[in-house]
Amino acid sequence: MYRLVPWAYFTPKQHALKLHTLLDLRGRIPVFLRITPARVHDVNMLDQLTPEAGAFYVMDRGYLNFERLHRWTLHGAFFVTRARKNFRFARLRSHPVDKSSGVQCDQTIALRWFYSAKGYPDPLRRIRYWDAPREKRLVFLTNNFVLPAHVIAELYRRRWHVELFFKWIKQHLRIKAFYGTSENAVKTQVWIAVCSYLLVAIVRKRLGLQLNLYTMLQILSVSLFEKIPINQAFSLNRSPSLEDEQPKQLQLLDF
Repeated sequence: MYRLVPWAYFTPKQHALKLHTLLDLRGRIPVFLRITPARVHDVNMLDQLTPEAGAFYVMDRGYLNFERLHRWTLHGAFFVTRARKNFRFARLRSHPVDKSSGVQCDQTIALRWFYSAKGYPDPLRRIRYWDAPREKRLVFLTNNFVLPAHVIAELYRRRWHVELFFKWIKQHLRIKAFYGTSENAVKTQVWIAVCSYLLVAIVRKRLGLQLNLYTMLQILSVSLFEKIPINQAFSLNRSPSLEDEQPKQLQLLDF
């Protein structure tokens, strides 16, 4: 199970809110949502999550807190995150790598800074990766020592699915403009948008449809008040109903 811990800002006129979510990559379905004021730091959300043993949590540097992450390690959960620029460590040993995969080094390290080492006393794995398409060097930290280094880099790359999730919601669920500017109004609109996404995603999953979510929303918008089984509404070879063949519109003149 691979999960992501991202966040996004929603900025109405009077104030700014932040949406924290935990996205399950297997179906791109949020399993945790929390709306907070923008001043609430991202790392505080780690205290409200219950880590699942054996699960991978991929997160940005905003969630990097060694004391909290060590508690996740004790629960048997794995994490993948990026190291900060002022990161201080001691290399314990290096592992062979295939540089053609983009991995430049794979090391087992120990934290050197006093407070970091006290918060996370166990060894960590440090992976330096060269992202050729973006011409950028990335340094990952993880507590998993089993998966190949290039797989760890691929897990972090999938974090961008979360950005696509937020982009999809903002574009297709009319969350760019807010109908109200109070905190309650903004939260209500965000929750309605997320619930709409989840309902359509659940229908798509249960019916085994190949339609994309946007197409399904368009079909629902034009057939919202029709009395028709939902599986027929999304059928590509939908046959016209009896009402379609015999409209109720009366003729003005009967010749």
